[in-house]
Amino acid sequence: MRNILSGIILITFLAVLSSGCSTSMTSDDDSMIYKMVNPEPDWIRNGEPIEFEGELWYPRDTIDILTDSEMLPLGEYRGIAFYLQKIDVRPYDRLYTKFGKNKFRVFEIKTQNDSSHRAF
Repeated sequence: MRNILSGIILITFLAVLSSGCSTSMTSDDDSMIYKMVNPEPDWIRNGEPIEFEGELWYPRDTIDILTDSEMLPLGEYRGIAFYLQKIDVRPYDRLYTKFGKNKFRVFEIKTQNDSSHRAF
């Protein structure tokens, strides 16, 4: 009898322990996985600009390594938050969108002499 009771207690303990370790996949988890695989929307990958203060800011192939604490959120464009570095002053040289952990995509204003941008 004592062995049966010990077995039941052990099985119950293991069941409780294993249920605490398992997670269920929710739609939020699905979107997080999608964002990790596809961190940017198509409009950014297609080279479309962010419009900010009457200027068009185009995505570059550059990714800067910065921490969230170094960034200041400025607003949202087409559902994507954009930032600038807290140390920047006007006139701004760059805007950023979050690309991944400590990774930010650079956006710059296209100038007349800027040959490093692809044709838009």
